[in-house]
Amino acid sequence: MTEPASRPAPLIDEEATPPTSAAEERISVATQWQLMWWRFKKHRLAMASTVVVLLFYLVVIFADFLAYSNPLASEAQRSLLPPQRIHWFDEGRFFPHVYGFTGMRDPNTFKRVYTPDINKKIPVRFFARGFEYRPFGLIPMNLHLIGVEGTTPEESLFLLGTDEQGRDLWSRLMYGTQTSLIIGLVGVSLSLLLGVFLGGISGLYGGILDTVIQRVIEILRSIPTIPLWMGLAAALPNDWSVTQVYFAITIIISLIGWTELARVVRGRFLSLRQEDFVMAAELCGCGQMRIIFTHLVPSFLSHIIAATTLAVPAMIISETSLSFLGLGLRPPAISWGVLLQQAQNIQALAISPWLLIPSIPVTIVILAFNFMGDGLRDAADPYGH
Repeated sequence: MTEPASRPAPLIDEEATPPTSAAEERISVATQWQLMWWRFKKHRLAMASTVVVLLFYLVVIFADFLAYSNPLASEAQRSLLPPQRIHWFDEGRFFPHVYGFTGMRDPNTFKRVYTPDINKKIPVRFFARGFEYRPFGLIPMNLHLIGVEGTTPEESLFLLGTDEQGRDLWSRLMYGTQTSLIIGLVGVSLSLLLGVFLGGISGLYGGILDTVIQRVIEILRSIPTIPLWMGLAAALPNDWSVTQVYFAITIIISLIGWTELARVVRGRFLSLRQEDFVMAAELCGCGQMRIIFTHLVPSFLSHIIAATTLAVPAMIISETSLSFLGLGLRPPAISWGVLLQQAQNIQALAISPWLLIPSIPVTIVILAFNFMGDGLRDAADPYGH
């Protein structure tokens, strides 16, 4: 008998177990920050809002350079001038210029009415010399983005018009942006420290300390926000300087804004304090502050960043509201709220609607921060989807 032929060894179906793709392998070895960035880039609205926020903070850094007129220079003869338009061409050649104004008294309203004088062309120059300033309080400079030739910008250039005192609104808007956004950023930084510290203590220790901190949070959150701001701001002495009021307003806003973040931190600490790495840190002799800031906070730092980003608009609105009501920063300080004070006069606003222009950057930056915060919040938990 012939021996039966031996059966071939079974082949492994390579298609049934496909190799791991490069993308999956890249994700498997990525850090949490890398996963956050990849998810955040997919949020197009958040990315666009981030660009807007960065542009606003570039204005904060270069406010002196972007402002072509001294923001405190006033002249009654230039009161409530309408915005000027830059004409880029003249008779087919590139020649940036603005027209001068001719003013006359309206017999019905007794207001000065200004009309462009097309026979008076004032050349506009880029990187021109103007009033002197010290960036960051260091080297004196007088270079500005734009200026005029043959005269001074305070007398001839008014891109966004002037206010009731004849001060250039564009230059004041640059400085107001600087003040309001710095207050928002500093206020959030102080609130972040208070929220992480008190929320961490509350969640880590518990007991009577937790009860006291939570009752304080509940009391602060139960008081209506606007009356609380008004009461604290009205308590400031009238003889304080602009700098003192500036720092006081920042501290007041920070003392009110830490409660929500403290609750978030407390909840996270309650869920993490029984984890093995926390117990290992305690056995190694680490102090409570070291455990909070070295071991617990970095474990959910992405959530803190998202919450902080969403808190910045509230800080900006707080300062703008207080200053608009006359309880925050006061002239000669310049902020968005101070600029909008003149928009309280309905009669002046009907004649000079450009006084409402400072409300536009307020709206844009608040929306940008909120959209960016939404994107960061969605990306903060990259393992959730």
